[in-house]
Amino acid sequence: MLLAGAVAVLHGAVVLFMLTGALLALRWPRLVLLHAPVALAVLAVNLAGAPCPLTTLELALRERAGLPPYDGGFLGHVLFGPLGLDVAATVTQVGTYTVALGLNALGYGLLLARGRPRA
Repeated sequence: MLLAGAVAVLHGAVVLFMLTGALLALRWPRLVLLHAPVALAVLAVNLAGAPCPLTTLELALRERAGLPPYDGGFLGHVLFGPLGLDVAATVTQVGTYTVALGLNALGYGLLLARGRPRA
């Protein structure tokens, strides 16, 4: 049960890092070297419709501990479900991608603008 909880905490950290890493890189530019591959991996898993490896691991650990599994993936279980939102609904999906892509576009856009020489 402890390992399943640890994976859930790690999963939450990965999600937060994916959302905020580009903005954090404004303060710590070398963070891009870690954030870019993480963000691309998360995006690839989502666009492929593949199960998240962290969710799969957490559910397997929950099962081994005798805990019930959950439906709707990590975000559906931790964020959207408690808010009463359907993770599979189009509006929820569009909102999720808009927030994720918007924050990353803002962060990387500001990083690129900062790196250009001023006229």
